[in-house]
Amino acid sequence: MIQLMIVLNIFLVSMAFGRRAAIFATSIPRRSFIACVANSLFYQVHKLCQSSADEILTTFHPNLMIAIGGGGYVPARILRSFLKRAGEPNIPIQAIGLSLYEDLGRGDAEEVPGTKVTRTQWLDLSSLEMANLIGKNILIVDEVDDTRTTLEYAVRELQKDVEQAQKQLGREGEKTNFFVFVLHNKNKSKKGVLPADMMDSGRYHAAVTTDDVWICYPWEAKDIDEHDALAKENPLF
Repeated sequence: MIQLMIVLNIFLVSMAFGRRAAIFATSIPRRSFIACVANSLFYQVHKLCQSSADEILTTFHPNLMIAIGGGGYVPARILRSFLKRAGEPNIPIQAIGLSLYEDLGRGDAEEVPGTKVTRTQWLDLSSLEMANLIGKNILIVDEVDDTRTTLEYAVRELQKDVEQAQKQLGREGEKTNFFVFVLHNKNKSKKGVLPADMMDSGRYHAAVTTDDVWICYPWEAKDIDEHDALAKENPLF
Protein backbone atom coordinates (compact mmCIF):
# COMPACT_ATOMS: atom_id res chain seq x y z
CA MET A 1 0.00 0.00 0.00
CA ILE A 2 2.91 2.38 0.81
CA GLN A 3 4.45 1.65 -2.61
CA LEU A 4 1.11 2.34 -4.27
CA MET A 5 0.68 5.68 -2.51
CA ILE A 6 4.23 6.75 -3.47
CA VAL A 7 3.52 6.02 -7.13
CA LEU A 8 0.25 7.94 -7.00
CA ASN A 9 1.79 10.92 -5.19
CA ILE A 10 4.52 11.21 -7.82
CA PHE A 11 1.88 11.10 -10.56
CA LEU A 12 -0.29 13.77 -8.94
CA VAL A 13 2.69 16.07 -8.32
CA SER A 14 3.60 15.86 -12.01
CA MET A 15 0.03 16.85 -12.89
CA ALA A 16 0.13 19.78 -10.47
CA PHE A 17 3.15 21.21 -12.29
CA GLY A 18 1.24 21.24 -15.54
CA ARG A 19 2.90 18.33 -17.30
CA ARG A 20 0.91 17.33 -20.36
CA ALA A 21 1.35 13.58 -20.54
CA ALA A 22 -0.56 11.84 -23.29
CA ILE A 23 -1.09 8.23 -24.21
CA PHE A 24 0.11 7.29 -27.65
CA ALA A 25 0.34 4.09 -29.65
CA THR A 26 2.92 2.50 -31.88
CA SER A 27 2.72 -0.30 -34.36
CA ILE A 28 5.24 -3.14 -34.38
CA PRO A 29 8.12 -2.31 -34.63
CA ARG A 30 7.42 -0.04 -31.70
CA ARG A 31 9.42 2.89 -33.03
CA SER A 32 7.00 3.26 -35.94
CA PHE A 33 4.44 5.58 -34.34
CA ILE A 34 0.91 5.58 -35.72
CA ALA A 35 -1.48 7.09 -33.16
CA CYS A 36 -1.96 9.05 -29.91
CA VAL A 37 -4.31 11.21 -27.83
CA ALA A 38 -3.27 14.84 -27.53
CA ASN A 39 -5.03 15.66 -24.25
CA SER A 40 -3.28 15.25 -20.91
CA LEU A 41 -3.02 11.79 -19.38
CA PHE A 42 -5.02 12.82 -16.35
CA TYR A 43 -7.88 14.02 -18.53
CA GLN A 44 -7.89 10.91 -20.72
CA VAL A 45 -7.74 8.35 -17.93
CA HIS A 46 -10.12 10.40 -15.80
CA LYS A 47 -12.75 10.41 -18.57
CA LEU A 48 -12.31 6.71 -19.34
CA CYS A 49 -12.78 5.82 -15.66
CA GLN A 50 -15.75 8.16 -15.33
CA SER A 51 -17.51 6.70 -18.37
CA SER A 52 -16.98 3.16 -17.08
CA ALA A 53 -18.01 3.66 -13.46
CA ASP A 54 -21.78 3.60 -13.96
CA GLU A 55 -21.65 0.29 -15.82
CA ILE A 56 -19.40 -1.23 -13.17
CA LEU A 57 -21.73 -0.11 -10.38
CA THR A 58 -24.79 -1.35 -12.27
CA THR A 59 -23.28 -4.76 -12.97
CA PHE A 60 -21.07 -5.17 -9.94
CA HIS A 61 -20.87 -3.41 -6.57
CA PRO A 62 -17.17 -3.74 -5.61
CA ASN A 63 -16.14 -4.09 -1.97
CA LEU A 64 -12.43 -4.20 -2.75
CA MET A 65 -10.11 -3.22 -5.61
CA ILE A 66 -6.91 -5.05 -6.54
CA ALA A 67 -4.59 -3.03 -8.79
CA ILE A 68 -2.09 -4.91 -10.95
CA GLY A 69 1.19 -3.03 -10.79
CA GLY A 70 2.49 -0.94 -12.13
CA GLY A 71 -0.02 0.03 -14.84
CA GLY A 72 -3.16 -0.51 -12.79
CA TYR A 73 -2.26 1.83 -9.91
CA VAL A 74 -3.30 5.16 -11.41
CA PRO A 75 -6.55 3.94 -13.05
CA ALA A 76 -7.57 2.18 -9.83
CA ARG A 77 -7.17 5.33 -7.73
CA ILE A 78 -9.09 7.51 -10.20
CA LEU A 79 -11.82 4.91 -10.65
CA ARG A 80 -12.32 4.64 -6.90
CA SER A 81 -13.56 8.25 -6.75
CA PHE A 82 -16.34 7.45 -9.23
CA LEU A 83 -17.30 4.19 -7.52
CA LYS A 84 -17.85 5.78 -4.11
CA ARG A 85 -21.49 5.87 -3.07
CA ALA A 86 -22.95 8.42 -0.69
CA GLY A 87 -22.85 7.27 2.90
CA GLU A 88 -20.39 4.47 2.17
CA PRO A 89 -16.63 4.39 2.84
CA ASN A 90 -14.06 4.50 0.05
CA ILE A 91 -13.35 1.15 -1.54
CA PRO A 92 -10.00 -0.21 -0.25
CA ILE A 93 -7.25 -0.74 -2.83
CA GLN A 94 -4.69 -3.53 -2.55
CA ALA A 95 -1.83 -4.10 -4.97
CA ILE A 96 -0.25 -7.08 -6.68
CA GLY A 97 2.71 -7.02 -9.05
CA LEU A 98 2.83 -9.23 -12.15
CA SER A 99 5.21 -9.10 -15.11
CA LEU A 100 4.85 -10.76 -18.51
CA TYR A 101 7.37 -8.58 -20.32
CA GLU A 102 11.05 -9.38 -20.69
CA ASP A 103 13.99 -7.04 -21.17
CA LEU A 104 15.67 -7.64 -24.52
CA GLY A 105 19.07 -7.29 -22.84
CA ARG A 106 20.32 -4.56 -25.17
CA GLY A 107 20.55 -1.87 -22.54
CA ASP A 108 17.46 0.00 -23.72
CA ALA A 109 13.93 0.27 -22.35
CA GLU A 110 12.31 -1.81 -25.08
CA GLU A 111 10.61 -4.99 -23.88
CA VAL A 112 8.82 -7.89 -25.56
CA PRO A 113 5.97 -10.07 -24.32
CA GLY A 114 7.28 -13.10 -22.47
CA THR A 115 5.72 -16.50 -21.96
CA LYS A 116 5.73 -16.75 -18.18
CA VAL A 117 4.00 -14.54 -15.62
CA THR A 118 6.31 -13.52 -12.78
CA ARG A 119 5.01 -12.41 -9.38
CA THR A 120 6.82 -9.34 -8.13
CA GLN A 121 4.33 -8.57 -5.35
CA TRP A 122 1.37 -10.49 -3.92
CA LEU A 123 -1.22 -10.31 -1.18
CA ASP A 124 -0.50 -11.31 2.40
CA LEU A 125 -1.70 -14.93 2.50
CA SER A 126 -2.22 -15.06 6.26
CA SER A 127 -5.67 -16.28 7.31
CA LEU A 128 -6.57 -12.87 8.72
CA GLU A 129 -5.80 -11.01 5.48
CA MET A 130 -7.36 -13.58 3.15
CA ALA A 131 -10.51 -13.60 5.28
CA ASN A 132 -11.10 -10.03 4.10
CA LEU A 133 -11.53 -11.32 0.53
CA ILE A 134 -14.02 -14.09 1.25
CA GLY A 135 -17.59 -13.30 0.23
CA LYS A 136 -16.57 -10.01 -1.39
CA ASN A 137 -16.99 -8.47 -4.84
CA ILE A 138 -13.41 -7.84 -5.97
CA LEU A 139 -12.54 -5.50 -8.85
CA ILE A 140 -9.22 -6.25 -10.57
CA VAL A 141 -7.77 -3.23 -12.40
CA ASP A 142 -5.05 -3.06 -15.06
CA GLU A 143 -4.23 -0.60 -17.81
CA VAL A 144 -4.34 -2.90 -20.85
CA ASP A 145 -5.64 -6.31 -21.92
CA ASP A 146 -3.04 -7.40 -24.45
CA THR A 147 -2.60 -11.19 -24.64
CA ARG A 148 -4.85 -11.65 -21.57
CA THR A 149 -2.19 -13.91 -20.04
CA THR A 150 -1.60 -11.65 -17.03
CA LEU A 151 -5.30 -11.21 -16.34
CA GLU A 152 -5.89 -14.96 -16.58
CA TYR A 153 -3.09 -15.55 -14.07
CA ALA A 154 -4.37 -12.91 -11.66
CA VAL A 155 -7.96 -14.19 -11.64
CA ARG A 156 -6.95 -17.85 -11.42
CA GLU A 157 -4.43 -17.40 -8.60
CA LEU A 158 -6.64 -15.07 -6.57
CA GLN A 159 -9.53 -17.51 -6.86
CA LYS A 160 -7.24 -20.33 -5.77
CA ASP A 161 -6.03 -18.40 -2.71
CA VAL A 162 -9.56 -17.43 -1.70
CA GLU A 163 -10.80 -21.02 -2.03
CA GLN A 164 -7.93 -22.25 0.13
CA ALA A 165 -8.73 -19.65 2.78
CA GLN A 166 -12.42 -20.62 2.68
CA LYS A 167 -11.54 -24.24 3.47
CA GLN A 168 -9.16 -23.26 6.25
CA LEU A 169 -11.74 -20.98 7.86
CA GLY A 170 -14.80 -23.14 7.21
CA ARG A 171 -16.47 -20.50 5.02
CA GLU A 172 -17.03 -22.47 1.81
CA GLY A 173 -20.61 -21.23 1.52
CA GLU A 174 -19.61 -17.58 0.95
CA LYS A 175 -19.16 -16.73 -2.73
CA THR A 176 -16.37 -14.39 -3.83
CA ASN A 177 -16.89 -12.69 -7.20
CA PHE A 178 -14.22 -11.15 -9.43
CA PHE A 179 -14.67 -8.36 -12.00
CA VAL A 180 -11.97 -7.13 -14.41
CA PHE A 181 -11.59 -3.53 -15.59
CA VAL A 182 -8.99 -2.29 -18.09
CA LEU A 183 -8.53 1.05 -19.81
CA HIS A 184 -7.68 -0.50 -23.18
CA ASN A 185 -8.47 -3.88 -24.71
CA LYS A 186 -6.50 -4.83 -27.82
CA ASN A 187 -8.67 -6.33 -30.54
CA LYS A 188 -6.63 -9.48 -31.15
CA SER A 189 -6.56 -13.22 -30.55
CA LYS A 190 -5.93 -13.83 -26.85
CA LYS A 191 -3.57 -16.39 -25.34
CA GLY A 192 -5.15 -16.16 -21.92
CA VAL A 193 -8.71 -17.14 -21.03
CA LEU A 194 -10.96 -15.60 -18.40
CA PRO A 195 -13.73 -17.67 -16.75
CA ALA A 196 -16.78 -18.12 -18.98
CA ASP A 197 -19.16 -17.07 -16.20
CA MET A 198 -17.21 -13.81 -15.80
CA MET A 199 -17.48 -12.95 -19.48
CA ASP A 200 -21.10 -14.12 -19.83
CA SER A 201 -22.30 -12.15 -16.80
CA GLY A 202 -20.67 -8.87 -17.83
CA ARG A 203 -17.95 -8.93 -15.16
CA TYR A 204 -15.34 -7.78 -17.66
CA HIS A 205 -15.21 -4.19 -18.88
CA ALA A 206 -12.77 -2.37 -21.15
CA ALA A 207 -13.20 1.39 -21.43
CA VAL A 208 -11.85 1.36 -25.01
CA THR A 209 -11.09 -1.35 -27.57
CA THR A 210 -8.13 -0.52 -29.81
CA ASP A 211 -6.28 -2.06 -32.72
CA ASP A 212 -3.30 -4.26 -31.91
CA VAL A 213 -0.83 -1.42 -31.37
CA TRP A 214 1.82 -0.81 -28.74
CA ILE A 215 0.30 1.66 -26.28
CA CYS A 216 2.84 3.94 -24.60
CA TYR A 217 1.69 5.20 -21.20
CA PRO A 218 3.35 8.26 -19.64
CA TRP A 219 4.12 6.46 -16.39
CA GLU A 220 6.51 4.26 -18.42
CA ALA A 221 8.36 7.19 -20.02
CA LYS A 222 11.83 8.25 -18.91
CA ASP A 223 11.62 11.52 -20.85
CA ILE A 224 8.10 12.92 -20.41
CA ASP A 225 8.75 15.85 -22.76
CA GLU A 226 9.81 13.55 -25.59
CA HIS A 227 6.85 11.30 -24.85
CA ASP A 228 4.45 14.24 -24.97
CA ALA A 229 5.88 15.47 -28.28
CA LEU A 230 5.48 12.03 -29.84
CA ALA A 231 1.95 11.76 -28.48
CA LYS A 232 0.89 15.03 -30.07
CA GLU A 233 2.21 13.85 -33.44
CA ASN A 234 0.64 10.38 -33.27
CA PRO A 235 -2.89 10.33 -31.80
CA LEU A 236 -4.30 7.08 -30.42
CA PHE A 237 -7.92 7.98 -31.26
